[in-house]
Amino acid sequence: MKKKIYIKDWLELKPYESHKPTDSYYLKMANEIKSIFRNPDILALSLYLDESEINMLCCFLVSYFEDVISGTDIFNTFRKEHKALYQKPLPFYVTKTYYDNEINKADVTFLSWYFLNTVQQRDFALPHHKVFPAFAEKVMKVFDREYEYAPENEALKPYYKIDENETDYYKIRGIVETILLGTYLFYPDTALDMISEEEEIFEKHKKNKNLLSFFQENRDIFYFKTRTRLLGLSGTEWVAGLAGKQHPLYSDILSISQRISGFFLYKGQNEKTIHLEHIASGKKFALTKASFDQHADLNEIDTILFIGIVRWQNLWWFSGIFYIQDFNADLILDEKNSVPSRRQVAFLDFERKETVDILKKQERAFLVFNNASHIAFMKTDQLENFITGYNNFYNESLGLTDQQIQDAHKRSKKEGFLKDQIKLDFDFSEEFEVATVFFNPKSGIEMAFNCTSAFPASNNPYFDPEESDEDVYYILTSEETSKELADYCLDNFKDKLSFLKNSTNQKLLKDIDFLLRFWKRHNYHTEPQITLTGLEEQGLNAK
Repeated sequence: MKKKIYIKDWLELKPYESHKPTDSYYLKMANEIKSIFRNPDILALSLYLDESEINMLCCFLVSYFEDVISGTDIFNTFRKEHKALYQKPLPFYVTKTYYDNEINKADVTFLSWYFLNTVQQRDFALPHHKVFPAFAEKVMKVFDREYEYAPENEALKPYYKIDENETDYYKIRGIVETILLGTYLFYPDTALDMISEEEEIFEKHKKNKNLLSFFQENRDIFYFKTRTRLLGLSGTEWVAGLAGKQHPLYSDILSISQRISGFFLYKGQNEKTIHLEHIASGKKFALTKASFDQHADLNEIDTILFIGIVRWQNLWWFSGIFYIQDFNADLILDEKNSVPSRRQVAFLDFERKETVDILKKQERAFLVFNNASHIAFMKTDQLENFITGYNNFYNESLGLTDQQIQDAHKRSKKEGFLKDQIKLDFDFSEEFEVATVFFNPKSGIEMAFNCTSAFPASNNPYFDPEESDEDVYYILTSEETSKELADYCLDNFKDKLSFLKNSTNQKLLKDIDFLLRFWKRHNYHTEPQITLTGLEEQGLNAK
């Protein structure tokens, strides 16, 4: 623990690159916080973190202090969002004596826990471990001493300011980038994720002349796909929360769509709009010409182009990279047959009544087919027969005539979707012995593997008490399983599971939804695994 923390380390957690007048003051504080690690009762933290991570933690906590002093509202936005969800400012810790918009020992305790479990995921450190309040106590002595004298960092606020009359999507995207990649609160989470991803991209494509395009496309995907471990929120949700409900653009920011990236057919243009057709789904889109300078390169109808688009203020904007693809009939056929490509636009149908009705019908059929249970357990080599049997039962439950079934197949063929959706594409039995099949009311059929001992159900012949704790932990923490499957486990078997008879684990149940968001950040918000097709216009009047 010999090295000082240098200005370069401090600036890693900032949205700017050059040294600002107040940075030296806060850097000195960070080095003082580092000296706390010489204390024996803080040793547990040192066991989890190397010296560079300890330096980062010190800068991270002092950045929280700077945030409060400077009124940039970063941590305060988290506090407000958490309170809106759970009616208290923080998880885990008693906050009877708590001061909004000021520094609090509970904040430092929580932030230390969050940092430790985000910057490293080898081991999960329990929030009630004594090292966290002990460390916070010592940090707060430094903070309390400096609270009345610390200078505001006036350079920070402009990075988070949103003009009330802003109409430029790219300005909003820039603030999303700042939140996810240039803000101390998310540095150990999304910023480190991006650093890791870009290192992989560089190693894979460093000799490719289009290396910068790979970086650009990856970042654009990241801005609108990634979610933070804190509350499982997206970048746009954090930007809206920071702006506040009183801001005129609050609803517009929350309504920014998911990003669609893929192959389209060019269908013409007018003075304001470029007309595109998404090849995989057949959906039509009206791209605002103001966002796309390359419109002059589009001359021939049905030219194939790869492009990314995002909806902002009821207009579709170009976002990411663009290139023209030579006409290729095989590419068009492959796209029409591609489930991942169709799912690029599936979010447009999530609120449609057709999607909700289909899921309800599928759920009713599953319950009848599976003896009134949402869950089934079987050997993996039985999966295909089970899924096929259920699909056949579901189709018959719709009461379709043979002619209607044939017509449905003809429509599917006409739209280009020729693959058999019933047959499983993988032989799970080679890697996994048993499977859990769960009907998720929000998405449809979900499969989980080798975690059957999380469910002491009467219809589960594979339950093993000796494996139960490990399987429950997997169900709760893995991003491979849904939030709904974890809820099903807890709601139905909480009193039967040895994992939850442990007093420490029982404490976690008080904040289990926060933890599920933390553990399953990308899988907490379950989406329907249904894609509707159609040629409706997704353009100027999109809602």
